[in-house]
Amino acid sequence: MSDPHTGGCRCGAVRFSARAEPHHVSYCHCADCRRATGAPLAAFVGFMADEVSVDGGELRRFENGPVTRSFCGVCGSPISYADARIGERIYFLLGVMDQPALYRPTQHAHVREQLPFVHMPDGLPRHVKTSVPRPDGTTE
Repeated sequence: MSDPHTGGCRCGAVRFSARAEPHHVSYCHCADCRRATGAPLAAFVGFMADEVSVDGGELRRFENGPVTRSFCGVCGSPISYADARIGERIYFLLGVMDQPALYRPTQHAHVREQLPFVHMPDGLPRHVKTSVPRPDGTTE
């Protein structure tokens, strides 16, 4: 894709773009993502942080240990996720991408926390814990 990858919140107060291809597209079934999004699972599109620019002064952050979740301070739309344990990467929620159909998830993470009524027989790899190894090689 030659055009930048773009997205934003529901009201338009926060916009972002990435200049490079995503390095990661996946589903997450963890309880933390469910609570942060209000959905039974989340889907993310990951970029290196230095490839991303964010516009709009309304971006707010919630930090919980090494995890930072961003959201629009006007409309409350969840925007992104970052984890200090995995380096300078940012993961945007698939639903805030301008063209979400372009980003097909390639795997599932935290399937041990998957809700019992969620059935996704897509044949994708399923990880008991994270789908993104930490720099030390662990998946904690």
